[in-house]
Amino acid sequence: MNITITQSMNGPLSTKPYRSWALSAIHTAPSHVGQANPTNLAIDTTKERIRKLFNNVDLSVSSYDTAWVAMVPSPSSPKSPCFPECLNWLVDNQLDDGSWGLVNHIRTHPLLKDSLSSTLACIVALKRWNVGEDQINKGLRFIESNLASATDKSQPSPFGFDIIFPGMLEYAQQLNINLRSKQTDFTLMLHERDLELKRCHSNEMEAYLAYISEGLGNLYDWHMVKKYQLKNGSVFNSPSATAAAFINHQDTGCLNYLNSLLDKFGNAVPTVYPLDLYIRLSMVDTLERLGIARHFSVEVKNVLDETYRCWVERDEQIFMDVVTCALAFRLLRINGYEVSSDPLAEITNEGAFKDEYAALEVYNASQVLYPEDLSFGEQILRSGDILRRIISTDSNRLSKFIHKEVENALKFPFNTGLERINTRRNIDRYNVDDTRILKTTYRSSNISNKDYLRFAVEDYNSCQSIYREELKGLERWVVDNKLDQLKFARQKTAYCYFSVAATLSSPELSDARISWAKNGILTTVVDDFFDVGGTIDELANLIQCVEKWNVDVDNDCCSEQVRIVFLALKDAICWIGDTAFKWQERDVTSHVIQTWLDLMNSMLREAIWTRDAYVPTINEYMENAYVSFALGPIVLPAIYFVGPKLSEEIVESSEYHYLYELMSTLGRLLNDIHSFKREYKEGKLNAVALQLSNEESGNVEEEVVKEMMTMIKNKRREMMKLVTEEKGSIVPRACKDAFWNMCNVLNLFYAKDDGFTGDTILGIVKDVIYEPLS
Repeated sequence: MNITITQSMNGPLSTKPYRSWALSAIHTAPSHVGQANPTNLAIDTTKERIRKLFNNVDLSVSSYDTAWVAMVPSPSSPKSPCFPECLNWLVDNQLDDGSWGLVNHIRTHPLLKDSLSSTLACIVALKRWNVGEDQINKGLRFIESNLASATDKSQPSPFGFDIIFPGMLEYAQQLNINLRSKQTDFTLMLHERDLELKRCHSNEMEAYLAYISEGLGNLYDWHMVKKYQLKNGSVFNSPSATAAAFINHQDTGCLNYLNSLLDKFGNAVPTVYPLDLYIRLSMVDTLERLGIARHFSVEVKNVLDETYRCWVERDEQIFMDVVTCALAFRLLRINGYEVSSDPLAEITNEGAFKDEYAALEVYNASQVLYPEDLSFGEQILRSGDILRRIISTDSNRLSKFIHKEVENALKFPFNTGLERINTRRNIDRYNVDDTRILKTTYRSSNISNKDYLRFAVEDYNSCQSIYREELKGLERWVVDNKLDQLKFARQKTAYCYFSVAATLSSPELSDARISWAKNGILTTVVDDFFDVGGTIDELANLIQCVEKWNVDVDNDCCSEQVRIVFLALKDAICWIGDTAFKWQERDVTSHVIQTWLDLMNSMLREAIWTRDAYVPTINEYMENAYVSFALGPIVLPAIYFVGPKLSEEIVESSEYHYLYELMSTLGRLLNDIHSFKREYKEGKLNAVALQLSNEESGNVEEEVVKEMMTMIKNKRREMMKLVTEEKGSIVPRACKDAFWNMCNVLNLFYAKDDGFTGDTILGIVKDVIYEPLS
């Protein structure tokens, strides 16, 4: 893999055709397992440019770190620079306003404090070797004009600025650099530095001080460097800290690292190196968030395989940096790699959260902890509180982009939303000029790239056009089967289709979407039929017809309502059976029929309980209620269409059944919490009401709901573990994802109340299906 550094102050340089079910005659459309191919040459070209980025990590140059490397004296001639080429680069790359540093596309400084720090470092380096007098004077004028920003708390700050900048000012004084400033400003900065150093006097902050040691000078015990020196000779892969360490401690390993940097990058260096593992992981994360990772599945797998190898070998690139460690942990775990949270817990301490990016990554990683991780991951779990404190107390210090990122993460925790909703939100908020902040700013076209956004928008809109056609076909199917004539039934075709389009979004999963949506429509109809639309005799008759299957509807159906519901059920089940045979190469019709019979028998049992005023125990209720929640007919048939072949052994396994039970229990508890008051008035059975009626518990409603919400939270973590763990699992991951996707659908529908029954999510449905991105 190649890694290049941008030599510019302006940032980094840089099968089978799909045919929708809805476009064909209903029930006669063939399955389409192949992936849609873009026909637009421009999109193919964009895709290829993105693919090449996996092999070429691009980093912007750091004038700040280059200046520190330029200060290093030659070991054989201490009065001469060891790297004169860096000095030449500083002379040649001053900006028009006299500053040095990274500028954005409109040539303004994204962080003024960063420009002050970089400019001062360059001035000190030039003065150290008595070159570039004109550049020094221009730089001093820039600093003098903007020095007030150094003490402005509303200005965003680079990492360690309050310690490093005053330290460089002291060094500048020693070199007789005449910086015209108010003595009060300098005194205030030194006071702020002293306060910051007092806050850092703990074992947990030692690593932080080592990372910013170039700003400490004689205040730092340079023998401590060895403790934080990596195998490559650097101090935390920081050229500036490593240069300062060599200047003050004459360590051979430090010099070897600096020599290797200049051998690789020529006359200027990045602010951190190596960074290839983190950048490639960030690339994977970005592509997943933008919904286009599936187009680069081979490249993504290569990155994850290499990261896992580094994890197993405890590579320093991962375990000496909390941001990389947290990102690696999250991506590896959600993609099924066996990784422990122990290393993340070890590296996560108070010092780790000096950087908001670190707190953000650790918080995202906390969302994929397993139940057994919670006992010793206290600091990881605290990351959410730390993020909230950062944005409430340090909001002015943060860039607008990272502030939005933090707010978004807290409002929409990672791994809880629906894929298409998250994708649209991430596309809308994507920053093509994402400037990252360490001790100085940097950019990488691997992290932030217009091609990502262009391709993501095109892909989203392309998928959306397929969804619209599929939904039109479903609407015709509802009319053709007279389901719209059932006055008792809620008409929720769009919601049912949305719930699957937002999760099983790939074009090739059309059959899975149609199966899911049809059965979602039918479970809504059957639920309403058993609730309000049918008599006990009609309910029993419907079950008898499904059991018999080959019936004479004119004679065997006791009413027109039963006839309509049964024929629609049979129509959908037969289509599923015929279509699934092409995927599974075996007949699954009997399994689908049995799933429907299990549901209707559980619903009939509840109807009889209500008729007879029978009050079951909470355990008796839940044993029946997870089935009557009606997710079985929606999810179980759909997973026959997500790709892998499912043997009878898998379908009958305890793992398969427990995934179904856990998903359904989560749904039932969410439903009962949010519909308790309405169902209590209607005299319906409900878990909250049953728990409150338990005389022994003596609990009030708020306590019962709180206990159930805790149970839901714990069961979600248990479900996530079942889905992501591969060891000992026989259910294919693609199938397990369908169970997890439904859990996230339920989270959305019951975020505030019963969102499926009401219209609270109508805007979201329109965004996913109808409103294209521009």
